[in-house]
Amino acid sequence: MVIKASAAGEIRRLIGALDGADPVAREAAIARLGVIGARAVEPLLDVVRAARTPAAAAAAIQALDAIGDPRAIPAAKEALASTDASLFPAAAALLRSFVSSVDAASASAALDALVAAALDRNRPTALRSAALDALQDLPPEVIEPVRSALARDPDLASSARQPSEAASAIDQAWQDAIAGRLPDTPIAMKTALARHAASAPLTQLQRLVDALRAREQREADAAVRAEWQAVRGQVHQGLASRGSRVALYDLRESLLGAGPLPVAFLAAIEEVGDASCLEPLAAAYDASSRTGDAWWREHVASAFRAIVHREGLTRRHTAVKRVVSRWPDAAAALVARS
Repeated sequence: MVIKASAAGEIRRLIGALDGADPVAREAAIARLGVIGARAVEPLLDVVRAARTPAAAAAAIQALDAIGDPRAIPAAKEALASTDASLFPAAAALLRSFVSSVDAASASAALDALVAAALDRNRPTALRSAALDALQDLPPEVIEPVRSALARDPDLASSARQPSEAASAIDQAWQDAIAGRLPDTPIAMKTALARHAASAPLTQLQRLVDALRAREQREADAAVRAEWQAVRGQVHQGLASRGSRVALYDLRESLLGAGPLPVAFLAAIEEVGDASCLEPLAAAYDASSRTGDAWWREHVASAFRAIVHREGLTRRHTAVKRVVSRWPDAAAALVARS
């Protein structure tokens, strides 16, 4: 079986969604591009350079941040030098993610750009605030000289005097979470995850997946339960971006639940799923054909075909045979077009 749609074609489609009017499609595209990784870097850089719309450029910077490729550093610095304030937070966040890089050149370039932006009184206050915010949780020996320099700055003096209590609270929330004591709200967990997931040991993330799933199951409010589920999807996406399958069992089991999942789940499955995921995907596709949820069905099919292509599976493979036997109608669509 051969996948007809190329990776380049998928990237072009996702890039197009960054400039679309649908915010859900834009967020889904950011998530998927983040998982695709290095192959998407140059097309995303083209979006930032072309600056077709501020929304598209900001979304491209967010996707580049998720990928973590140092080629994005010059683009983030250019965004900080622009006149469009909507780009400042995303650009500052991208640079902040490189400050702790093991690559000394990348770390130095990112830190220098943020410090220069924060200290430049000729730049917009919004830019300087974004840069200072990105520096707040750095070690005292790094941030204190910046705070001292800004102590008498009329625009940023109050921000410069703020201690890093918020960063400490986030760190404590993370330590509690990996010990099995989740925060009270999904947003608090999401904030801690954004700060620590990239460097956390894979076993910690795997335990966090289990804790989040248990928290979802205890939640009576459907809307809040969906928020916890989205956080769990974020953990899976982080694992997938590092090529880990330690929580693949949870992805498979989640597919068998009622209703669609956040797009991060399917993005992770596309990246690290194996033959064991084909039957749950086929079951989800079959169920979606009865509910009429075209968006979910399309993404499930995309994940199925991605696995078949990446793993080199043919109709003779045991997992494919089981899909054909158990879900013949779904298999007619999934296998024939794979």
